[in-house]
Amino acid sequence: MRIGQRMRSLVISDIRAMSRACEAVSGINLGQGVCDLPTPPPVARAANAAIDASVAIYTAPEGILPLREAIAADLKKRYGREVDPASEVVVTSGATGAFAAACLALLDPGDEVILFEPYYGYHLNTVLAMGLRPVLVPTRPPSWEIDREAFARAIGPRTRAVVVCTPSNPSGKVWSEEELDWLADAIEAHDLVAITDEIYEHIVFDGQKHVPLATRRDARARTVSISGFSKTFAVTGWRCGYLTAPPEAARRITVAHDLLYVCAPTPLQHAMVAGLGMPDDYFRSIGQSYQKKRDILCSALADAGLVPYVPKGAYYVLADIRRLGAANAKAAAMLLLEKIGIASVPGTSFYGDPVGETLTRFCFAKEDAALEEAARRIRSL
Repeated sequence: MRIGQRMRSLVISDIRAMSRACEAVSGINLGQGVCDLPTPPPVARAANAAIDASVAIYTAPEGILPLREAIAADLKKRYGREVDPASEVVVTSGATGAFAAACLALLDPGDEVILFEPYYGYHLNTVLAMGLRPVLVPTRPPSWEIDREAFARAIGPRTRAVVVCTPSNPSGKVWSEEELDWLADAIEAHDLVAITDEIYEHIVFDGQKHVPLATRRDARARTVSISGFSKTFAVTGWRCGYLTAPPEAARRITVAHDLLYVCAPTPLQHAMVAGLGMPDDYFRSIGQSYQKKRDILCSALADAGLVPYVPKGAYYVLADIRRLGAANAKAAAMLLLEKIGIASVPGTSFYGDPVGETLTRFCFAKEDAALEEAARRIRSL
């Protein structure tokens, strides 16, 4: 069989590979970003009720109207954003589905897309799979400040888009208002589309505040804002997300999403309406709970001499693993798995730059008992 070449450079991610290796030794998986926390009862009950009521047929390609209205109301309440649920909100098959549909709908093969290092691997692979050219701009630990001179150099005649992940997977960087204003000015000056991944918007620490790029300057007119429910309600396998975009962009993305996925899972869309109706205390508690988990893991890493770059948001931490004396990041991750039964992800999964060889990523979205046991094992190194 003759097989096409489009996907030849793409392989199953190190995240998946380490998860499989972890299962083989019955280890503790701090690699993949799988929340093993319980789904909030109102969300689970609403999903069950929709399934019991045989709510099972395709929805409109842009998603059910009650969910789009709930999303619009939530954005208004939290960020003062006014969006039209009929023309500017699209329900998607997860945030990754939103990103893929946006790239397919708004960009052409050969276009250049700026990604900030460390990047989320699915963003990079989607860009590559769509025939786009990624251009990497570094941020550096411990503060993850943007190299603005490198950003300016990265912009060329084929640059069409910039991808922003805030709070960031994997660095935990939360973009400041000043940084967002700078970027808003840049995308306006260079006629770029911004695609923002804000899936961790409720998971911020130390008094940080998530601010959407679409609320800054005139960025709304050229921003596709992506978020979803996987992390907020611990339903990573349900694949239900959403995006907001200007009407014409949203229309084109809806066509692309329909082509790729038809629609997000119907009964689960109804469950997300119930989720967005939960009290504000629930959403505030998410960050508070994860901050405690972050502190447990970062304390153990520091005690073991694996210097953690303490995140300001999301539920991952990058740590410097040079103390282990391994040949490279993959070897360090395998050493951790073989020696103490802890899965992590090599830093090279998030970098083109060699600095990735000095890092590995740990996820702390775990039940407290599992996280405490992982911390005990890490301290034993």
